[in-house]
Amino acid sequence: MLKRNCCIIGCMMLCSIAVTAQDSQKRQSVTPFVTDTLMAHDPVMAFEDGTYYLFATGMGIMRATSTDRKTWTVHKQGVLEQIPAWTHDSVPGFKRHIWAPDIIRWHDKWWLTYSCSTFGKNGSAIGLITNKTLNPNSPDYRWADGGAVVVSKEKRDKWNAIDPNIVIDDKDQPWIVWGSFWDGIQLAQLTVDESGSNYGAPSLRANKPKTIARRYPKGYKEAAPNPTSKFAGKNAIEAPFIMKHNGWYYLFVSWDYCCRGAKSNYRVAVGRSKKVSGPYKDRNGKDMRKGGGTLFVEGDHQSFEAMGHCAAYHMNGKDIFICHGYSVEMEGAALLVQKEITWTEDGWPVAKD
Repeated sequence: MLKRNCCIIGCMMLCSIAVTAQDSQKRQSVTPFVTDTLMAHDPVMAFEDGTYYLFATGMGIMRATSTDRKTWTVHKQGVLEQIPAWTHDSVPGFKRHIWAPDIIRWHDKWWLTYSCSTFGKNGSAIGLITNKTLNPNSPDYRWADGGAVVVSKEKRDKWNAIDPNIVIDDKDQPWIVWGSFWDGIQLAQLTVDESGSNYGAPSLRANKPKTIARRYPKGYKEAAPNPTSKFAGKNAIEAPFIMKHNGWYYLFVSWDYCCRGAKSNYRVAVGRSKKVSGPYKDRNGKDMRKGGGTLFVEGDHQSFEAMGHCAAYHMNGKDIFICHGYSVEMEGAALLVQKEITWTEDGWPVAKD
């Protein structure tokens, strides 16, 4: 009986090894495809050695590359082939579908943050990976796990640790802004540990956060019910991104509801501050903590029903705005939207097609 059981176990192990090998070969044989209509949700962008790298929500973090921002090569294998084990411990129910990454070049490294969560709940975590290069053909290419930057817990925290964006102030101090629904957009200084003592890689840890933007003033009760989740409430603001320009910090946020295809009513608003810590005010001087924000882009109901979750860069001599839009022609599919930013005489951004 023991011998028979050992044989069965041995066969199972061999089968498991065979399946693993087949999976590995299958992953390696997955070829990229080229498109000029890029489907992407929550896009961010980086540029290195003549190539644009786009990262977005997807299994293991979606990635695509381009030399002209017109024709894109989509790589079917995500950035993270193996999801760090700590993410599953920190976020109950999270598996492989990673949301809303962000990427920045700082201190000769690429720092990529990403969101681990489940829809409509604020038990979430923002993780970090670092790399010397974005070129997978380089011998220096290796993503190193930096662990969790910040974690939110249900029934403990009044904010949601997703949608990160890192900004470096004029004193080379890194900050992180994040948030979705609950008490709105959060901002915190980052503490840097370059020793590699945690998870074998440089790490960033968020200090105590503060709220810098809300969709509605605190205590406001007249907003329409949330059509996407009974847990998140009505404070429909998320996806912050801070861009520096001409002595100002510009805070872009997404208002209202994504992820409903053609029924989405996402749009982007903006405010600004002389200090990264705020307060951020709109063009009329209204504080974004009290519901302020100047509308920047929204759907035209001809090409896109709605647009949101953006990033903004000064890149290759141009100021670039990107986001995803819910296509009218493609029945609500999320596509990459790119616009040039121009500036008014009094320093406010304008989206140009």
